[in-house]
Amino acid sequence: MAMIRPNSDLRDRYNEISEFCHTYNEPVFLTKNGAGDLVVLSNAEYERLSGKYELYGLLDEGLADIKAGRRRNAEEVFADIRKKFGFENV
Repeated sequence: MAMIRPNSDLRDRYNEISEFCHTYNEPVFLTKNGAGDLVVLSNAEYERLSGKYELYGLLDEGLADIKAGRRRNAEEVFADIRKKFGFENV
């Protein structure tokens, strides 16, 4: 349900655009002379998307490590996690 608006609406209807972004967690696409120019998102939605892309990057790194033969068994990994966070006796 993304919304497309002329860029003048950012100035003239800021509150309406802001409310839409926060209510629906959807972007508003702003146009300049009929062509795409900017995309407006709420901070919360931007953080969610940024986190998702960061996670995808980390997953890609992990998959590349697996393909390259760089792997450890789960027992070693969990032992390191327990040690790092002080859960050695768990």
